[in-house]
Amino acid sequence: MSATLEQTASRASGPRGIRTVPARVREHAERDPQRVCMREKRYGIWQDITWADYWEHVSVVAHALCALGVRAGDRVAVHSENRPEWLYGDVGAVAIRAITMGLYPTNPATEVAYLLRDSGSRVLIAEDQEQVDKALEVEAQCPDLEHIVYLEPRGVREYDHPKLLAWDDFFEQGRAHREQHPDLLERCATEATEDDVVTLIYTSGTTGPPKGAMLTVANVEFAIETLVSGGGFYNPPASPDDVILSYLPLCHVAERAATEWVNAEAGVTVHFAESIETVTANLKEVQPTLFFAVPRIWEKLHAGIHIKMNAASPLKRAVFGFWMRIANQIGDELVRNDGRHTPRTRLLYALGYPFVFRALRDRLGLRKVRSAGSGAAPIAPEVLKFFFGIGVIIYEIYGMTENAAVGTVNRPGRVKLGTVGEPQPGIELRIDEQTGEILTRHPGVFAGYWNLPDKTAETIDEDGWLHTGDVGEWVDGSHVKIVDRIKDIIITAGGKNISPSEIENSLKTSPFVKEAVVIGDKRPYLTALIGIELDTVGDWAQRRKLPYTTYRDLSEKREVLELVQRVVAETNDKFARVENIRKFRVIPKELDHEDGELTATQKVKRASLHEMFGYLVDDMYANRTEHAGGDLVDVHTPAGDEQTEGAGAGAGRGQGVVA
Repeated sequence: MSATLEQTASRASGPRGIRTVPARVREHAERDPQRVCMREKRYGIWQDITWADYWEHVSVVAHALCALGVRAGDRVAVHSENRPEWLYGDVGAVAIRAITMGLYPTNPATEVAYLLRDSGSRVLIAEDQEQVDKALEVEAQCPDLEHIVYLEPRGVREYDHPKLLAWDDFFEQGRAHREQHPDLLERCATEATEDDVVTLIYTSGTTGPPKGAMLTVANVEFAIETLVSGGGFYNPPASPDDVILSYLPLCHVAERAATEWVNAEAGVTVHFAESIETVTANLKEVQPTLFFAVPRIWEKLHAGIHIKMNAASPLKRAVFGFWMRIANQIGDELVRNDGRHTPRTRLLYALGYPFVFRALRDRLGLRKVRSAGSGAAPIAPEVLKFFFGIGVIIYEIYGMTENAAVGTVNRPGRVKLGTVGEPQPGIELRIDEQTGEILTRHPGVFAGYWNLPDKTAETIDEDGWLHTGDVGEWVDGSHVKIVDRIKDIIITAGGKNISPSEIENSLKTSPFVKEAVVIGDKRPYLTALIGIELDTVGDWAQRRKLPYTTYRDLSEKREVLELVQRVVAETNDKFARVENIRKFRVIPKELDHEDGELTATQKVKRASLHEMFGYLVDDMYANRTEHAGGDLVDVHTPAGDEQTEGAGAGAGRGQGVVA
């Protein structure tokens, strides 16, 4: 190892012939047709969908798309919440060698136009009136769009537009086409190649227009083999006895991998959440055995428990507090022991399980979880330790759209807190000594960006290494720690390199902080823009009989600013002085995707935020206090005893809501 540090795992053997996702679904339908593979809730009751049902729908959808003129290589878009029809459309399109492209349910009309136009989608499967209206608003800007198939007729059936087609009518066309061309799917399966592009998954677009990452049959095959093998995320491997809850958007590679790819290979039973708002309730009902969540979900579950206990009786709070101290001891010892139990932790957990831990896990919907994962962003150690302590070991993992969601994973008994684990089998990973960038190479590396050869060449070098854009470092020579995105690293005026995400994630472990953006590039000190969590801060205010009218009114209350300042001071105590936040200002509105402040995956668009709230940044570096926030004089003063320049340190009224 000279110019680079390198960790290489043996490459996986080549594909055992071409086994696409449609082929896997068909195999299940032929082998075990009446076994349940999916469930969705209708009118309050979970409805079973068997493998025979699944394949029948895939077959008819594939023929229906052909009836509409879709051919190999054409693009089919799906704009819907998670539901069986999402999979029918996706797998059905792949069965005829077409390419699917998913849209986030929250995509506004402008983004819908861009994605449909950039992908050149010929058919759009839209869920309901909301998504149909977006498509009709921009269809003149999408010259390739020929048909809009809608799933829910309510509010749409009276529309008179030549491109609209009801799902039932679409289905009838598929049945008729199948009668005329009974051997179509067999012929398409025979003609399929490993290089066929099966899906375009668009990047989140934090720094510019989203780019369509092309994943091929070979990419998906490698991802499936990696995910379900003993060395992958699911350990022991996933099986038909496992249950998952599908709730993250299916156009995101992580949810597609879990809901569709692992389901097709291992036969796990998928339950579709009713909506993103009902995830907490659906978790309790379903009690999944395999559960993946982004850090924000884990943080909300963690915060929700503590908020609920704050409103409990003194006796319940005392009992809960005692067992949480025990849980902290368990968590700390598990962390020191790489996630392995000791006789002491087993005893403490066994004592606490009947009193608190079982009920707590049941309330969270995690009583049966045997494999829990976190990815897509860093997660705070405090959150991980809490779940470790109540018996839910969360394995941090690392992957991205461009490498088909596979990269590194922490494994049972080999967990190192703060890392994303070790390279999975078949994956080469190295860290460039000059830049610190993580590079990966394996059969899952994508085929490139749709219609962007220059961007592809910047991302995949001539030796096949994928340049991830993430800065990383080795821990103990085996595990990888993500430092930050290269583009997000802060270099202060004093020349110090600082990772803002670590500080931001520490701030967001507080149940009172929803968003945090650390600022300081080419500046003399660090500052932060902070968005409060309306539900928890509102509950906190009500219990103190603190009246408020709007989000902005609440966020600018003297008491709330002092609350946020305590959070900042506590966070500062965890970091070196140069990494301390000297000033903060509260964001006067909830950040929103449609306003351009967040991506569809709820990631903050830093550049947009700096532009929209530049006046707050100027306020922090101009020695004035015109806007609500805090200026910390001594950042190491213990929490609750800090000195400030005014309440919440110079709290002033804002000068207008940013729309």
